[in-house]
Amino acid sequence: MFTSCVPTKDLIYLQKKDNSPIPTINVVNAKPYRLQVNDVISINIKALDPKLVEIFNTSTSQLNQTTETLYFNGYTINDHGNIRVPVLGEVNILGFTIEEVREIIEKKLLQDHFKKEAGIFVSVKLAGFRYTINGEVANPGTKILYQERVNILEAIANSGDISITGDRKDVKVIRQFPQGAETFSLDLTDSRAVQLPGYYLQPNDYVYVKPLKQKTWGTGKTGVESLGTIFTLLTLATTTFLILRN
Repeated sequence: MFTSCVPTKDLIYLQKKDNSPIPTINVVNAKPYRLQVNDVISINIKALDPKLVEIFNTSTSQLNQTTETLYFNGYTINDHGNIRVPVLGEVNILGFTIEEVREIIEKKLLQDHFKKEAGIFVSVKLAGFRYTINGEVANPGTKILYQERVNILEAIANSGDISITGDRKDVKVIRQFPQGAETFSLDLTDSRAVQLPGYYLQPNDYVYVKPLKQKTWGTGKTGVESLGTIFTLLTLATTTFLILRN
């Protein structure tokens, strides 16, 4: 009965599992995201005279855009790694960071179309932080968060948390690169997980939470449920024995 239950230690996140001191500041082990094919970015260009840059901006309002409007009004990276910007034409941004794209566009504008006195200000952002989560979570599916950095615990919380029968000790993060995919395995019950490469997600990551053996056994997630299962089996066995005996 006890082995069929899910122990508390398997449910608590970021436990201290050794005698090493807990650092007051954790070094963030996250590399800047480099843009991939099918990513959608939002570009907003401002100037001292707004009329000078109207042609570059696909929407006059950048505040109330939904996922759908960002998809249609944003710039999608095609299979060749390019986006098509008004006046500037094809701009290759595959493999660049958001900050590098901002510098590229700003440099092109100042070289070919504007003087420094125009006060050009370029803002480039991803059209939402997109990831997919599946397995033993309350709300699986593809999610979008409007923030620049997301860690695995935030992604799980946004999906309704891991169920009791989910394996918190072996959460998989699958990340796509141009050369292939890489899989990270995270033990979220260990406080040292925050120092691992997969703790901070990157856009388009796939997160999978596999079930515990207790779910396969079907004996119950808690001691009460397991005890109820045992009583049911004993009652069935006793009833069958009495029927056969008579």
